[in-house]
Amino acid sequence: MQILSIQSAVAYGHAGNSAAVFPMQRIGVEVLPVYTVNFSNHTGYGAWRGPVMDPSDVAAVITGVEERGAFGSLDAVLSGYQGSDGIADVIIDAVARVKAANPNALYACDPVMGNAKSGCFVAPAIPALLRDKVVPVADIITPNQFELGFLTDTDPHTIDETLASADAARAMGPSTILVTSVERPDREHGTIEMMVVDDSGAWIVTTPYLPMKANGSGDVTAALFTSHYAKTRDAADSLARTASSVYGLLEQTHAAGTKELQLIEAQAHYANPRMEFEVRQLR
Repeated sequence: MQILSIQSAVAYGHAGNSAAVFPMQRIGVEVLPVYTVNFSNHTGYGAWRGPVMDPSDVAAVITGVEERGAFGSLDAVLSGYQGSDGIADVIIDAVARVKAANPNALYACDPVMGNAKSGCFVAPAIPALLRDKVVPVADIITPNQFELGFLTDTDPHTIDETLASADAARAMGPSTILVTSVERPDREHGTIEMMVVDDSGAWIVTTPYLPMKANGSGDVTAALFTSHYAKTRDAADSLARTASSVYGLLEQTHAAGTKELQLIEAQAHYANPRMEFEVRQLR
């Protein structure tokens, strides 16, 4: 299994590729990381240093990978935080070239733009670029509920509303939608859910809600789900494994009381997920 991962990188802590690469490696994926930014830390701290990579430099790195003959053996391309609005065209071009070399390769887009509590935290042009240019060429997208609403011009809250929004997103191009945080008003207190919809059906999984801010956890979620789904094409099993692994990571981080994910310490949860959460089929 080989995945080209085009995302941000941070030196301190874990976000973007600095969160996504190790969990994928730990489950046996050969990861080819390409950086869209190279920051000292994630932007949630309010201050950071380091460059946003020029789109031409990102494109040059990807071309160098192509020149090594790697595109034909890639199982997936994964993109996350884009840094600048010029990266969208670079990613779209890279995906087209990878798929020309291997038509079975998947493109998974994590449409990072914000969340319900913080609003958008990316450059102003990026949400519309994701909606209008990037998402339509993706096979998989992994939005949270807020991002799903923006992409589809909807306001999902209930399960039925979230399913309808996922169907609207599927009509845009992607066949598989992983909604990484479903916070429906009638859910059991102290829980949060993830939902996946693809051609074969729709499933939901409920896990305990941990009262913490976990920057980078969405990047881990997208990376693990993409890896499992690219290998098996089994949405329900990929959801179960991802939910178990990410909950284990968050539980360990919460217990440690740290600001940053306990990414290395929790590695057993990626390699051997406990599979303790029931995945229910919705349709």
